[in-house]
Parts: sequence; structure tokens; C-alpha cells
Amino acid sequence: MKKKFLSTLLSLTLVGACLTGCGSAAEPAADAPAKTESAEKEAGAEAAGQESAAAENTEGKKWKVGFAQCSMNAPHRIKMTEVNMAYAKENYPEFDVILTDGEDTDSKQVSDVEDLIANNIDILLISPNTSEALTDVCQKAMDAGIPVVTLDRNVNCDVTCWIGAENIPMGVQSADLLAEMIKGDGKIIEVQGTAGASATIDRHQGFEDELKKYPNLSVIDTQYCNYTRADAMSYMEDMLQKFPNEGDISAVYCHNDEMAAGVVEAIAAAGRSDEGILVTGMDGNEEAFEYVDSGAMAFTVIYPTCAPEGMQAAYKILNGESVDKHWILDTTVVSKDNVKDFLGTGL
Repeated sequence: MKKKFLSTLLSLTLVGACLTGCGSAAEPAADAPAKTESAEKEAGAEAAGQESAAAENTEGKKWKVGFAQCSMNAPHRIKMTEVNMAYAKENYPEFDVILTDGEDTDSKQVSDVEDLIANNIDILLISPNTSEALTDVCQKAMDAGIPVVTLDRNVNCDVTCWIGAENIPMGVQSADLLAEMIKGDGKIIEVQGTAGASATIDRHQGFEDELKKYPNLSVIDTQYCNYTRADAMSYMEDMLQKFPNEGDISAVYCHNDEMAAGVVEAIAAAGRSDEGILVTGMDGNEEAFEYVDSGAMAFTVIYPTCAPEGMQAAYKILNGESVDKHWILDTTVVSKDNVKDFLGTGL
């Protein structure tokens, strides 16, 4: 079930104060009398008072962080948001975080980012719904001097930092593993994510290119299912009717675990679970681990949630520290060989 978040403001309290140095006074004349002890005390008290006033003037300084999430419709998105928000609250009390939910809609997310820019944010964290649609507004932020950090998905302009795993190798790895499992001969259905999303483009491209190594493997049908369980389940129901015989479908390559779960449910509802159709996913949902353990799925690939790395990058950038333009995170394949090590750790 899609979980919606209304735009919320996380107001936090700045800890610590900045001390300012005192300017040097002109040197006294050579014959000026030495300061008495009471005069020195007076001067010290005055300096302390000036430091205290400076501290009061800088106390309460906030960094306004805009966090534009593309949706809250899947465990991966929810985890990305919750961990980043909790980390900021715990570690960066100087952050005011404004969270928005694009609700899987380009126009809504563009409007969200426009509002964040108008709200004079100091930095933008964004996981864009699709690359092309969110490019112009991210460029607008960059042109306004607002650093932009993209999480998971990217846009088609230069940003300050992109954080995520490389999706093309995930597609390549999935193709090779499936080829091994079905001995290089079979018919595959590809369940793609959101059209135009960078993750969708790369997961498809890596898989398609690698399949060229296996002339007896072919994709017999594919459709965009928007990374949602319901769309994938409906699509798979159609495919099971289109290919009604055992052996017609060897495997189903899904771009995330939510869609893989929908595929598994459709296969079970059609009474075809015993045909040995291999279903794969990506993200690292706990449900997917359980399906791998039971044999309902062949494997999944854990994609990191970019949390708390998103807030860590924001903190470094706002404090003038350098960050890699591409912050690459690791992925992990979970199959029957190692699933016991991951049960209980999923999204």
C-alpha cells in the first residue's frame, strides 16, 4: 500500500557557538604606565563580554535543507527517507529539514522543488522521479548557488554530488546469474520500473547488453510497471494468459523487489508456482529475502538506501568540505547460498 507523506518541517536546535577573535589595539606609548591588576581584570571582563555577545549573535544559526523525495510508495523509499531524517535529527541539530513527497508524479516533484528554492533552502537533496523532467529545476537550483545532491536516481545536468550504486552492473550481474541458472537457454520477461528514471534505464541497458552473450536467451515481453507491486501483478497476470503453457516462461527479471513480489503473487494465484519460473528482484526488501529462502524467488540484489550518506554529504558541503562528485555505494547479491545471513535485515 502506498504510504504518503505530507510535506513536513523538521526543526532542530543548533548546538555550540562560534567564538570570534578580538582585534588588536594600538600599542601604548613607551612612557605609558603599566596596567594595574584591576585594569587588567577590567579589560579581561570586557573581552569576555564581547565574546559572549558574539556567541549570542551566532547562536541559533540554521542550515535549511530541502529533501525532495520522489515518492513514498515502497520500503526502499521509506527507509531512505526515515534513516536520513533520523540521522539529521540525531547528529546535525543545526539542520532544518523540509521534506516533500512527489507522489510518483513529475509535475508534483518539480513544483515541490520550485517551492523549496523559493523557501531559500541552503542545499537540495533529491531523489528524482525521472531524469529529464527534473533536470531543469535542478539546474535552476545550481544556477541559484544552491548545491544539489541526487540520491539513487540522477538528472541530466551537473550536480554537486550523486550518491548511489551503479545500476548497469546490477543488470549485467542479473543477466549472468539467470543465464547460469537456466543453463543459457530460455525465455525471459522483463518487468521495468518507471520510464525515464535513470535506474530503470541503466538496469535495462545492463541486462539487455549482457544477454547478447547468450544467443539462446531472449526477452519475450517487457513493460514499465512503475516500481509498484500492483502494476507488476496485473502485468504478470496478462503474461501468464499470453504464455499459458509450462516452459513458455523461464524467468522474470524485475527492476525492484516490490514488482518481484507482485509477480510471485500472480504466479501463485494462477497455480503455476511449480513450473520453476525464476523471479529476480532488486533493493533488499525483507519480503524478498523470505521469498528467496522459500524458493519463490531466485535472487535479489541489495541496492543501498543512500542513507545516512545523503545527510552526511549535505553536512560536508555546507561546511565547506569536499565530497566526491560520484559517491559510489556497494551492492550485494542475495541468493539461496547466503540468504540466511540476511534474513531479518531487509527493508
